[in-house]
Amino acid sequence: MLIPLMFVFLLRRAIGGAYGSTVHGNSSDMLSLLDFKKAITSDPNGVLSSWNTTTPFCQWKGVMCSWKHPGRVITLQLGGHGLSGSISPSLGNLTLLREINLSSNTLSGLLPPLGLLHKLEILDLSNNSLHDRIPDALANCSNLRTINLRFNLIFGEIPHQLSVLSNLLILKLRQNNISGIIPSTISNITHLQIISLSINQLTGSIPDELGKLSNLSRLSLDRNRLSGDLPLSLFNMSSLQHLSLAFNQLGGALPPNIGTAIPNLNYFYLDNNMFHGHIPASVGNASRLELIGLESNNFAGRIPSSLGKLPNLYDLYLWGNSIEASDQESWAFLYALANCTSSLCNKSTNLRVLYLGENRLSGIVPPIIQNLRGLFALGLDGNNLTGTIEWIGKLRNLVYLYLQDNNFVGTIPSSIGNLTNLLSLVLSDNVLSGHIPSNLGNLHQIQMLNLRHNNLEGGIPSNLGNLGQLNHLDLSSNMLKGIIP
Repeated sequence: MLIPLMFVFLLRRAIGGAYGSTVHGNSSDMLSLLDFKKAITSDPNGVLSSWNTTTPFCQWKGVMCSWKHPGRVITLQLGGHGLSGSISPSLGNLTLLREINLSSNTLSGLLPPLGLLHKLEILDLSNNSLHDRIPDALANCSNLRTINLRFNLIFGEIPHQLSVLSNLLILKLRQNNISGIIPSTISNITHLQIISLSINQLTGSIPDELGKLSNLSRLSLDRNRLSGDLPLSLFNMSSLQHLSLAFNQLGGALPPNIGTAIPNLNYFYLDNNMFHGHIPASVGNASRLELIGLESNNFAGRIPSSLGKLPNLYDLYLWGNSIEASDQESWAFLYALANCTSSLCNKSTNLRVLYLGENRLSGIVPPIIQNLRGLFALGLDGNNLTGTIEWIGKLRNLVYLYLQDNNFVGTIPSSIGNLTNLLSLVLSDNVLSGHIPSNLGNLHQIQMLNLRHNNLEGGIPSNLGNLGQLNHLDLSSNMLKGIIP
């Protein structure tokens, strides 16, 4: 056994020397790292304390060296350590780097020169305060799979040169100051799976060429200044799961086959734009939908009853359109939602958010709404709804309830005291009468209580004074008497 044991000992020693111990293998990599350390002005976690000439630099925290090329750095992983300062240009000399992760620090200044890092696969400088343009030379990093520069101060335009990065899968530039148009040449990066350009200052229209990205699963362009109609080619991307175009100036009508064209959609955000026409019934064919956000547009007509049959739907935002419902036929979507109680489609417990405020809903709210017992937030405000609100007490999981600016009549049901999770209760500007139920005092979490402009009478319950979290109370324009506790 002596010879094998000696062999193992010598092998381990040889590998240790090649991988981790010597700085003599490539002193330029060590010097580049030391220059990086000099540019760091604050290291609150002491992550760079091991970065000294007495410790082999391949053993420094956050540094990984190559087995194939001893003494050459291939990974720099220092994300989330609160480092302040700038990024030394010396990083550009680490020519075998495959991954740079300096995310979630407070680094500022310019991006390092990266054009010589031909082996770089992952670049993550997100969540810093870097202030620079995206360098054209990044196109030289032909092995890049991920570019993540989100949450910085990056400015200028998206370089069209990036279109040569044929291996790129993820492009995240969210929340910067990037301007100009979305280059149509992005469509040349055929393997792209994620494009996230939200919260920038992009202008112009969405390029029709994006529809060529058959592998795209996420397209986030919200909170820019994009305009024009949606290119129909977007609805050829059957792999799309997340589409977020909210808070732009986009318009046009949705194609009638949208739900069959992108059947894998999970999240669908088009809110705060200028879309018009009817909501296509085919949306109900996108059976994986969990969130629909179409609020603050110009949609008209009825809500398709097919939406009520979506088995995974959690949140439905249709606030601020011109949607109509007045009779049982036009309320069919609500009956579908509330009757969908099978194991495959249990909306009675799954649906969390239903916002239908500021539309053209009228008549009596179908009492079957009380079946939606999983509701976290309900907004029916700003319509022309009438009838009583006895159904409220069944929705015991409600946290936010907005019924203001309607024509609801009758009394405030005492069962409202069962809604002990409520933070906001707004019933103002209706025709409610009778007394304020004393068991409103059970709502110990409530922060906003607005009963303004109704026909309420009698005294103000003294136990409202026990609502220690209350910071907004409006009982004005009623016929109440007494003092506020």
